[in-house]
Amino acid sequence: MRAVSFIFIAIVAIVLSGCATPYQRVGFTGGYSETQLGDNIFQVSFRGNGYTSRERASDFALLRSAELALEHGFRYFVIIESKQEAKIETYTTPSTSYTTGSAYGYGNYAYGSATTTTYGGQTYFISKPRATNTILCFKERPEINGLVFDAEFVTKSIKKKYGMTK
Repeated sequence: MRAVSFIFIAIVAIVLSGCATPYQRVGFTGGYSETQLGDNIFQVSFRGNGYTSRERASDFALLRSAELALEHGFRYFVIIESKQEAKIETYTTPSTSYTTGSAYGYGNYAYGSATTTTYGGQTYFISKPRATNTILCFKERPEINGLVFDAEFVTKSIKKKYGMTK
């Protein structure tokens, strides 16, 4: 039984080892979402899973910000508020105990010994990064002090970085 549990856990770990949250609408494993706050103001979030790096979550929130600006007819955007955090979750593996013993008798006396071994019960901490941008979009490059993003450039750059063809 113990060998079967170990093999199952090993197979699941191998399958999930390359499973960082893909660039997708929010779903079971995370993804992006957005809320329109005004004609040219949006809040964009990306939630990663336990295999997603903070950098990837931040990049995908920026990519969605750029795509959203373009989808609404804007060429430029500025980030007026940015927040990065990680949701920490814990998982404790189930524990199982096995007891083995032996007894023997001699005359009117009985002797025995027993050993109990416990497996499992390890606690793992899982960090799930999140990145949120509130963006202000513009059709023409604004004359403001601060970082102004070119939505087309950002889109191409991040897609190239992650080998995305779409």
